[in-house]
Amino acid sequence: MNKITQLFNIKYPIVQGGMIWNSGYKLASAVSNAGGLGLIGAGSMYPDVLREHIRKCKAATNKPFGVNVPMLYPNMEEIIQIIIEEGVKIVFTSAGNPKTWTDYLKRHGITVVHVVSSSKFALKAQEAGVDAVVAEGFEAGGHNGREETTTLTLIPMVREQITIPLIAAGGIATGRGMLAAMVLGADGVQMGSRFAASIESSAHENFKNTIIKVKEGDTQLTLKELAPVRLIKNKFYEDLQALYAKCPSQEELKTLLGRARAKRGMFEGDLIEGELEIGQIAGLIHEIKSVEDIISEIIAEFERVKSSLTASLF
Repeated sequence: MNKITQLFNIKYPIVQGGMIWNSGYKLASAVSNAGGLGLIGAGSMYPDVLREHIRKCKAATNKPFGVNVPMLYPNMEEIIQIIIEEGVKIVFTSAGNPKTWTDYLKRHGITVVHVVSSSKFALKAQEAGVDAVVAEGFEAGGHNGREETTTLTLIPMVREQITIPLIAAGGIATGRGMLAAMVLGADGVQMGSRFAASIESSAHENFKNTIIKVKEGDTQLTLKELAPVRLIKNKFYEDLQALYAKCPSQEELKTLLGRARAKRGMFEGDLIEGELEIGQIAGLIHEIKSVEDIISEIIAEFERVKSSLTASLF
């Protein structure tokens, strides 16, 4: 049996990325109902909003789901307490030291997965006692690793270093991509961009419609001095590039970034001044579909390509 389906008690080794402003209870429950693992994105939620989404998700699905928690956010103790109080059984942590919360969460019977962008941090996560890691390549949307290691090279390098289950992320949105990741050593995959452009995503329709227009080269990793993030090239991105031409200080970058840019872009639909976070794989996403259709197509393609490769390689 597959290690990821066993670990989470799900049908398919597909995890939905817990993306800020995209991953509310409607998306998470739809992914879980379709056989994957849905994640509520706590990073864009106040504690009381998170509690509400967890409760609504429990009402919308009887399948396993989890919460993604970026550890750089404030109110961490309150967020962790809500997760425990509400009986959430799976937590994905990111953007911080896995040692901080892993042991505490596991003592409360929670399965813990940590997101990393390098073999070094994958090893640290394993040493911290996590149950699995997500290794996310440079192709991914949103906040990203500084190393710029692509998924094609990251997955086998992490696989070589760790013994716990490995989930591949970054640049995966199809059955073909899922198969490739598993050939490289992953036990399952995490997909963000493909689910951002779903009917059930909580993102604004303007943002969803922009995702399906993205072509090769339309995204770029920027703001490395603060926290590397992959963005669609819009006016805000061009303003950043103009500022970079003047060799700005971190303070000048922070001033231009301001507050709530991601909410403005992805949740409120401001395509000009908002921060539009999406992965390079958006160039292969051409249609907004239901989660059920997305997962059905991924699995069908995975099986079809696996069979054809087995038949045609030799």
